[in-house]
Amino acid sequence: MGGDLLWHNTVWQAGQAEHRRTGKGIGGIDLAPVFADVAETIAGADLAICQEEVPFAGPGEPWQNFPLFAAPPQIARWIAQVGFDACVTASNHSIDQGYAGLVETADLLERAGVAHVGTFRTRAERDRPVLLTTADGVRIGLVAGTYSTNGIPLPQGREWSVNSWDPANLLAQVRAARSAGAELVVVHLHGGNEYDPSPNADQIRIVEELTASGEVDLVLGSHAHVVQPITRVNGVWVVYGMGNMIAQQDPSMPRTYEGILADFTFTEKSPGRFAVSDASYHPLVWGSWPAAPLRVQRVVPALAAGRGDRYRLQKALERTRAAVHAAGRTASLHER
Repeated sequence: MGGDLLWHNTVWQAGQAEHRRTGKGIGGIDLAPVFADVAETIAGADLAICQEEVPFAGPGEPWQNFPLFAAPPQIARWIAQVGFDACVTASNHSIDQGYAGLVETADLLERAGVAHVGTFRTRAERDRPVLLTTADGVRIGLVAGTYSTNGIPLPQGREWSVNSWDPANLLAQVRAARSAGAELVVVHLHGGNEYDPSPNADQIRIVEELTASGEVDLVLGSHAHVVQPITRVNGVWVVYGMGNMIAQQDPSMPRTYEGILADFTFTEKSPGRFAVSDASYHPLVWGSWPAAPLRVQRVVPALAAGRGDRYRLQKALERTRAAVHAAGRTASLHER
């Protein structure tokens, strides 16, 4: 899983510039060059998950930037094209465009062949666990919740449409996924203090309750827009925050131009139960557009090959390492 896909206007404008250059892409936007360095890693996973931070614009509706996002709808097809199998849609921006925007986002992802997790078009959809089956036949349950919707009230009569990160609520959905046949369950938490590389008290409390249950196999997190620790809690691997996967925030905050791809391998330990046999992360970095072409880079291979701004890459690597290992219990964690 990667960090937040935060579609600021400069990101989609960079994709439009690439389309003018290449003549390729979807609906006038070509994101392939932007993400070329991570595409193989994403496509090669048995299950690749994205954090679709913001809703898509409806037909004929204008695309919108911060603070009430409405991303270009053709991005949903790119998400499928690059290799993501599912997207978490529970975030503080889930209802930036109201219930209609939530529905449109789910519809677009579904039509592209990508599962959505954490927002619901109907009460029946909320009650139906999200299970994805790998090519080897392993059934993985996905559960996701957010801390907030930025003060926007949940749609009246549809308060069930955005999943809360309340641990009792999440654990009920974890158990429903198990009952539906999930052999392992991944929980995603959207919350924390923005721009803070340390998890806050709520994150720590919820992670403790989830991992103590014995029902959760992996916890992933996002929202802070900077990398937060990877660690083990009650024997369960936890990624508190993956930073951004793409964004164009204040350039004076270089951490917001850095993120990680979290990469976990599970091995069956007993019939129907799996455990992590390899835990790793890929440090990522990109720059502002239009000062230079917008490119997400894997930091370690770029440094090894002598590609890009060595000083920028090295500083990003130092910050990422410090954040990832800050909570300890990372002895078997690999950097790629």
